[in-house]
Amino acid sequence: MLVAIGSKNRAKVSGITAAMSAMWPSAEFTAVDVQSVVRAQPMSDEEGIAGAIGRARQAIGLVKGADLGVGAEGAVQENRYGMFVCGWVAVVDPNGTVGLGSSGRAMLPRRMASMLNEGMELGPVVKELAGDADNEIRHTIGTVGVLTKGLAKRTEEFEEATKMALAIFITPYYYGVGGARKR
Repeated sequence: MLVAIGSKNRAKVSGITAAMSAMWPSAEFTAVDVQSVVRAQPMSDEEGIAGAIGRARQAIGLVKGADLGVGAEGAVQENRYGMFVCGWVAVVDPNGTVGLGSSGRAMLPRRMASMLNEGMELGPVVKELAGDADNEIRHTIGTVGVLTKGLAKRTEEFEEATKMALAIFITPYYYGVGGARKR
């Protein structure tokens, strides 16, 4: 099986490959740069989902012979309790089947939420507040890692979201779609 990943971000690629390798140990992965179809900082679940689907569709279109395309997008969603960050993953196949999954969510501090509402992107906000001069946080522990002192990490965020997005491919009979992919 050949899987096209629509990102070269190390945390996203690592999380996606870990989840998919658990299901298909012999899978091969190709990471490609793709353009986001949403704002640099998705401000809702809808926008995060659209971004993940867009990245997955571009990836499968760029990698000849790919069996699956995967896109990942970090997003925030605000509700009456605060603003929360999560990762969305979309998995697509050549037939147009789309699987979606998200990670758990972490509440952002009010200061971060205010900065995002003023138009900043989460990566630069965390870079500034955490003193990340090398911009490594987005490729390693991510915002959730900073907020939890490493208890949760960005790689795990996208691994979890990928596992959830694979449900439609692992148990397609529940979703009324084609046959299951073999291990």
